[in-house]
Amino acid sequence: MTGGIRAVLLDIEGTTTPIAFVHERLFSYAREHVRAFLTQTAKTDTEVRQVLDDLRAEYVSDRQRGESLPPWPDGSDSATAIADAAGAYVHWLIDRDRKSGPLKALQGRIWAQGYADGTLKGDVYPDVPTALQRWTAEGVRVGIFSSGSVLAQQLLFKHSTAGDLTPYLSWYFDTAVGPKRDPQSYRRIALQIDLSPGCILFLSDTPEEVAAARAADFRADLVRREAASQTTLLNYWRI
Repeated sequence: MTGGIRAVLLDIEGTTTPIAFVHERLFSYAREHVRAFLTQTAKTDTEVRQVLDDLRAEYVSDRQRGESLPPWPDGSDSATAIADAAGAYVHWLIDRDRKSGPLKALQGRIWAQGYADGTLKGDVYPDVPTALQRWTAEGVRVGIFSSGSVLAQQLLFKHSTAGDLTPYLSWYFDTAVGPKRDPQSYRRIALQIDLSPGCILFLSDTPEEVAAARAADFRADLVRREAASQTTLLNYWRI
């Protein structure tokens, strides 16, 4: 393979998917549906109950740091009370674009309902399906590294506007491996996929993420979707 690249690691927002879709469509959908979702699941779904416990712990940490928070009274035990209190905190986190693990997990569960009933379709740039197909045909494996949960990533590409793209994706990584601006996160990914960092190309629209990947000895480049001279993934298909 030209250049020795054996794998491509992709960011989502601004790289495969318009930022507006994530912030205006997905975040708004989760915000609108969180209370109804929690009312239905908070008392019966063990995974949701664990997420709520994690959210509550994060809430307590924020309170100890003196953050100005919506109320979440101790002892809230009815489904409606839990949904109201946790929902208000979720809104607070979304407004601040907090990279919260429990928030991301909860959003993924809410989005799953929207994708399942057809309300949501994962928006991808027109060049994405072609690039994925060409890389795969060239023997290059493709993965995702996003601050969104693995579930959210899988849902977006499975229910994309271009159809099911998951057959072209070998790996999904979220911030469980570490922050996207930390070189160590990329080193962990290289170990997990058992490839030398120099054989992996990371593409993102965020300069700090590109710099972190390069510091981990990845090949990395900046995708410029909004610039006058736009970059598309097809710039990199023959790598």
